[in-house]
Amino acid sequence: MQLNSPSIQPTALILGSLPDPPIPDQTCPRRAKIEIDLMLLAIEALELDSSEEILQTAKQLELDEIIKDRVSLWRLRNTNPLRRHNQRRPLTLVEAKALVMVSCYMARKLTVLIRQLLLAYQQLSEKQLSMEHHFRLSEYLERFRAHFRSRMNPRRAAVAENYSDEKLNQLALNLLSQLLFCTGTYGIQRYWFSLFDGEVG
Repeated sequence: MQLNSPSIQPTALILGSLPDPPIPDQTCPRRAKIEIDLMLLAIEALELDSSEEILQTAKQLELDEIIKDRVSLWRLRNTNPLRRHNQRRPLTLVEAKALVMVSCYMARKLTVLIRQLLLAYQQLSEKQLSMEHHFRLSEYLERFRAHFRSRMNPRRAAVAENYSDEKLNQLALNLLSQLLFCTGTYGIQRYWFSLFDGEVG
């Protein structure tokens, strides 16, 4: 026999695990908007059809009231001021929490792959070999560079200074480390707090 569960607000509960930082207007600062979108960009480079996976994960977490469909996801991610099609609107803390939750839960699903790629990078670096010597790592880096260049505005200084293959590879590898960080104990909460370092005082 199936028991009726008590009436709760799952969205509020899951987002409640990420406290609101004391920032003006309860909207995300510029750096946080950029970092959240770049994390999702790394996930896209790791997994084919990741947009559908993002929507499915949002639904599983009962966050689909915030991330409703591809259009709403596009609008949320285009609050990143580095994007070609930047949406000149704020990213609320609730929207940011939803994107962070989805990113971190997807990172958990990809933990084995992320560890393998970081280990491959470490081994190649020790042997002073190029990334092309590991097919899966090379593929991830190539996809990340392509995504970054197609979606970010090269006229932005922060984009232009990271446009070379070398700089984008390093950014992609740093994001892998961040994704792995999110999979650890209290990783989601620690990553969330890191987004606001220097923004609150």
